[in-house]
Amino acid sequence: MSSFLQSFLDPKKNFLARMHMKAVSTRLRRYGLRYDDTYDQYYHMDIKEALNRLPREVVDARNQRLKRAMDLSMKHEYLPKDLQAVQTPFRSYLQEMLALVERERKEREALGALPLYQRTLP
Repeated sequence: MSSFLQSFLDPKKNFLARMHMKAVSTRLRRYGLRYDDTYDQYYHMDIKEALNRLPREVVDARNQRLKRAMDLSMKHEYLPKDLQAVQTPFRSYLQEMLALVERERKEREALGALPLYQRTLP
């Protein structure tokens, strides 16, 4: 990525990126979610593989946050303000494992090996 594009997307350097990050943070805090919770395991197989490699406690916590968010959304409610204040929407738990899985997949493709997983169509 070019340095101009990186500086344009960096919230520390760009006012609009900072405003967007604050808006996303506010929306995630309302439901008690983290940004990594928004990744869909059915959209990309690398995400599913990364979730399979995470410790069980981390995946269980993710599922609980998603269930709570769906429940609050169906009730048209938000978390109480005191609970919103302690949420950490940009604390990552999936990015490192996802980067490792993507790196392994690209290495396997470069070596000409068969993929570890393939999407099967019904």
